[in-house]
Amino acid sequence: MDTKTDTAKSSAEALRYPHDNHPGPDQIVELMPGVLWLRLALPFRLNHVNIYLLADGDGWTAVDAGFGNEETIAAWSALLDGPLKGVNIVRLIVTHSHPDHVGLAGWIVERFGCPLLMSQVEYLQSVYFQSRGTEERRNAQRLFFRRHGMDESLTEKLLGRGQDYLKRVSILPAAYRRISHGDEITIGTRRFKVITGGGHALDQVMLYCAADKLFLSADQVLSKISPNVSVWAVEPEQNSLGEYLASLASLTTTLPYDVLVLPGHGVPFYGLKTRIKQLADHHEERCRLISEACRDTATTSADLVPVVFHKHVLDPHQMGFAAGELIAHVNYMLVEGRLTAEETDGVLRFRTT
Repeated sequence: MDTKTDTAKSSAEALRYPHDNHPGPDQIVELMPGVLWLRLALPFRLNHVNIYLLADGDGWTAVDAGFGNEETIAAWSALLDGPLKGVNIVRLIVTHSHPDHVGLAGWIVERFGCPLLMSQVEYLQSVYFQSRGTEERRNAQRLFFRRHGMDESLTEKLLGRGQDYLKRVSILPAAYRRISHGDEITIGTRRFKVITGGGHALDQVMLYCAADKLFLSADQVLSKISPNVSVWAVEPEQNSLGEYLASLASLTTTLPYDVLVLPGHGVPFYGLKTRIKQLADHHEERCRLISEACRDTATTSADLVPVVFHKHVLDPHQMGFAAGELIAHVNYMLVEGRLTAEETDGVLRFRTT
């Protein structure tokens, strides 16, 4: 589905990847005048994050910062001593609070003396991630996983290495500039509309330049993989999948079919509406698998994880995401009336209606 489209679709709607070769660790790619693409390594299965630089007067606005570790600092330093030599970052826009995007924000802001722009919810969520390691919060997470049928051994793994990545953020700047849905931002000669959406993150920032048909989609719409959409202990009944699907539907009606999409991972592409339909269909297929598994027997989230993620071998890091995503589908199906929940001995089980 990622590389082929229905022959009935017009060529304008077909998925197309104009830059299928991504930049190497010491390279940048000019996507169009005043738009640069670089790619930074990540230390897990999703092994990279995209950073974009937008020409902004005498300097550049950076969109996202990368992971908060020494390797990312070294990668940035090599680029700034090499193909980006002399580049001055005058603004940093961080799309959302996940450490692969906000992790090095403090380092960039300090190095360039530039302001940080984020949505309010995502900035505050970043602050929360930095202080989430209290024993009280760990106990809340422990109870959350156990309520969904995870045994003690798995729960402790999820609370250990499976959650470590959330801490990989340099010290956040003490101040930021808020950007909100519907705002318009001038960056150099371009004017961008701010679009925010939930699901993958609470209020993820996307940028749309109508004049150039350019859409920076962050992690909301990725080129070849599905972004993680999860539920966590801090809001155990959140309908994050419902929020995500509503965001996709809004993008379908708001944006034209022929925008160049610059995603947070993967490669730039055309065919936004086709890709959105693929993502929505992907989640519906997972709901179908859950519905079938719960038709005859009330089933826990823990037992449903291998039903949905049967093609994957999951380490604790990936298992944490898989569990959170499975619960997101269950919560969505509860809201939609497709499942009912029953609780026995503190453990939730679900049955198809």
